[in-house]
Amino acid sequence: MKDALAIHRWLLAHQVHHEIVRLPRPMTCAEELPETLSRAPERCLMVTVFEVATRIGREAVIAVVSPVAAPPRPGAVGGLLGARQVRPAPARVVNAASDYADGLVCPLLLPESLPMLIDDRVSMDTEPVFTATGERHTALSIRALDLLTLLPGKMVDLRGPRPKGSREAVARRH
Repeated sequence: MKDALAIHRWLLAHQVHHEIVRLPRPMTCAEELPETLSRAPERCLMVTVFEVATRIGREAVIAVVSPVAAPPRPGAVGGLLGARQVRPAPARVVNAASDYADGLVCPLLLPESLPMLIDDRVSMDTEPVFTATGERHTALSIRALDLLTLLPGKMVDLRGPRPKGSREAVARRH
């Protein structure tokens, strides 16, 4: 399993400014980052791993990076991929596919074989964001723009379809 030391070494080798933050108490999943670090949920990122059944019957696993404040909905991911079924992957699949502990997946150092989507609500600025490191006692602090530069995934809109009469849909037409 990958951990904070592997992430730290990789970032040092790539000369990326970052900090491994020692947490005041252990966490069980990335969703606990805002409360544990007293940070805004929009500045804390999580990786959700989904199992996807495509329309041609092929099973795949995909990772989605999103703010803790806006976890990805399976329906939005399925709509984007044109998938028949999307469901959160069980712990054993997450562990095997990511090489991180379930719930504590870091968006860095994921295998190339694991496709990645990045929610476009992830801030693209120079302020720090926080992610899990695969360990219960640490988190990674890194500038959002640096992280996004390092990630191989595609930025996507995971807000899902909006009803035709919604305020956002009407505003886009004008």
